[in-house]
Order: sequence, then structure tokens, then C-alpha cells
Amino acid sequence: MQHTLVIFKPDCVQRRLVGQILQRFEAKGLRIAALKMIQVSQELAEQHYGEHKERPFFPGLIQFITGGPVVVAVLAGPEAVSVVRGMMGKTSGIEAVPGTIRGDFSVSKQNNLIHGSDSPDSADREIALWFAPQELLDYELAGQHWVSEA
Repeated sequence: MQHTLVIFKPDCVQRRLVGQILQRFEAKGLRIAALKMIQVSQELAEQHYGEHKERPFFPGLIQFITGGPVVVAVLAGPEAVSVVRGMMGKTSGIEAVPGTIRGDFSVSKQNNLIHGSDSPDSADREIALWFAPQELLDYELAGQHWVSEA
């Protein structure tokens, strides 16, 4: 069972899309392992987006993610990282195809509603930044065998 981090960014929260988007992940067969709403600190934002520190868009990215509350989730399931990435669509909502989250709800590259880990290694690093180990729950969903053989 693979885990991935999903951040419902401030624009997603402000547009009241969190529930609708989270429902898509659940309908796909992913399980919520952790979920919370927080106001992101400057320090956490800089740690999370550290690989972009030297890029010109970094200050705007930090300002955006700290600009309002976010909902952060850990989702679990077979190939959770690639499933979430595929469901999110391309970074730019304009380029994202209809049927993806960004393709259906975004017309922006920065205000693109959602972040998902880009690899299992990134997921492990990111989950450790946002959640303490005891915040992750492992449980079985009733009827899971009807969703996935894993």
C-alpha cells in the first residue's frame, strides 16, 4: 500500500472545492490515512518547496501557499502517487485535459488547487514534514476487495 501527500491549496479551500475533490480520490478507491486543516508557516512552506528556492517564482509560491488555510491529506492505495498525479492533470489548468481536477476546475498555473507528491521518495519526505507518524492511520475499508486486489 503506497502513501502520497495531497495539499488542497488556499485557492481550493477558498473556492470550497475540497470536499468535491477529496470525493474523487475516495471514489477512485484511495483511502484517507490522515487529514487536517492548517495555516502554513513560512518555515514549513520553505521546507516543502526547498528544491525551488533558487527559482524566480519561489517568493510568489511561498506567499501563495501561506496566504490562507490549506487542507493536507495522506492518501493510501495501490500506486497512490501515480494515481493522484494522473487525476490532478498538468500543472497549468489551461493545459490540463477535461476530466482531471485541474482540467475541470483551474485556468491557472499557480492557482492550480492541489499539490500531489511526484514520487514515492518525495511522498515519504513530504509526509514527514506535514504529519507526525502517530497521525497516520492504517485501517481496512469494508468492501475494499471489490475495489482493488491489493
